[in-house]
Amino acid sequence: MDKSKIRKMWIADQGDGTYKNPILYTDYSDPDAIRVGEDYFMVASSFCNAPAVPLLHSRDLVNWKVINYVWNKMPFDAYDKPLHGCGAWAPSIRYHKGTYYVFVPMPDEGIMMSKTTDPWGKWSKPSFVRKVVGWIDPCPFWDDDGKAYMVTAFARSRIGFKSFLYMSPMEPDCSGVLDDGQFVYDGHATQPTIEGPKLYKRNGYYYIFAPAGGVKPGWQTVLRSRNIYGPYEEKIVLHQGNTPVNGPHQGAWVDTPDGQDWFLHFQDVGNTGRIVHLQPMRWVDDWPVIGVNPDENGCGEPVLHYDKPAVGATYPIDAPEDSDFFEGEKLGLQWQWNANYRDDWYSLGDGRLTLYAQESDPGLQLCDIPNLMLQKWPAPQFQITASLRLENFKEGDAAGLVSQCGHYAGLLVCQKGGKRILQQRTGNWTKNDETRKDVAVLSEETESLYLRMLVRQEKEVSFCYSLTEEGEYRPVGECVEATPGRWVGVKAGLTAINESGVPGGSMAVDYFVFEEL
Repeated sequence: MDKSKIRKMWIADQGDGTYKNPILYTDYSDPDAIRVGEDYFMVASSFCNAPAVPLLHSRDLVNWKVINYVWNKMPFDAYDKPLHGCGAWAPSIRYHKGTYYVFVPMPDEGIMMSKTTDPWGKWSKPSFVRKVVGWIDPCPFWDDDGKAYMVTAFARSRIGFKSFLYMSPMEPDCSGVLDDGQFVYDGHATQPTIEGPKLYKRNGYYYIFAPAGGVKPGWQTVLRSRNIYGPYEEKIVLHQGNTPVNGPHQGAWVDTPDGQDWFLHFQDVGNTGRIVHLQPMRWVDDWPVIGVNPDENGCGEPVLHYDKPAVGATYPIDAPEDSDFFEGEKLGLQWQWNANYRDDWYSLGDGRLTLYAQESDPGLQLCDIPNLMLQKWPAPQFQITASLRLENFKEGDAAGLVSQCGHYAGLLVCQKGGKRILQQRTGNWTKNDETRKDVAVLSEETESLYLRMLVRQEKEVSFCYSLTEEGEYRPVGECVEATPGRWVGVKAGLTAINESGVPGGSMAVDYFVFEEL
């Protein structure tokens, strides 16, 4: 594989002072962002995957890189197994008096917080701000008098109701709430399913930016009041309008050092997940107008192509990592596991990744295997090629490529009865309906194998293989129409398991490369 020809799958920066939306065609769900000096930091949901709560960095709001994770693992042992749709929901990030704070709602456990003075370094062990079920989307805020507050929303799936926002006075160090707090907004009449609140202050007004109307069909609402507890006026400031950007939803107001205003939000496109857009923003009569072409009520619609933020410098065109040649000492930040991981699941060295086949129940569906090593789709269409080495394969081992989602699929090489067989596994994560079909028989001496996954039209997933790097790739198995998982887009990756009940062998991987179709 010629590394010099490898390119990132999605580049938003057009190289001429403009950008295209989305700025990230990747599932960085529920983004929140801040500016500290000339640096922008963004966090996103990660649900049951680990490491958890990705932290991205940019200097110009268009070119982003993953620089860290707030949590190395989920803070509860229950997440040693995949708990789809649970875990780290929409986080928020804030900077206060030299410290970075990230609030993470876990709808089944409570509101948690981690902090650091170095976002590239180690974050504190997660601690409870409030141990409570069903509270979601927390955002901290420090007022001019030093008092601290937390605004939250509610998950009907856990607590039985939604469409309310709640304000809690909080210890200034975020160690807990001071009292029970109170409801500050009821959106049932005009802003149903209001959630994802972000709290700011400007010109004496308290502002809550909060999406409403549901993820795909919804819009962006802003509330304002002279009192933090309300009552709040309301205005819809961004909607789909005449654009293809459905449900412009949940994000962050940030500014540039010279005072330009911008808004980051997501769009749910299904299989690729919740992709990130950047919108220009301005203030009119102390209300924000987001996007362009506002109607008579000051409601904007998303831009598809626009001038980049004026940040006073030009930065390299880039995007988060996707292809991997496994040359570092640590696993790349594009990778997450399907659950809390163990360090003995893998090793790096000699320019290879080695995945050690973990003991697995033969009846366990592929989607529920903890040691799926996964990354987000980086574009709507692409192909992945993985170079595999099977010198240390053992009886009962099954390893290969995985498409993890609602309707999932995998192409695994399995050692059964001394034979090496390619097997396609397909199923739905909500059903116990996995099918396993042997699709090719390999020579028992096969030690090098090249597997390829093709993703077309944001939904069609198919596989092929070759015995040599430059050889012909033979299609195998059925084309699967992928569907999203619980709140997440489709992920692609690798796994190695053993289903014989004895210690397994291993699979080495030389590269995992994305290319255009």
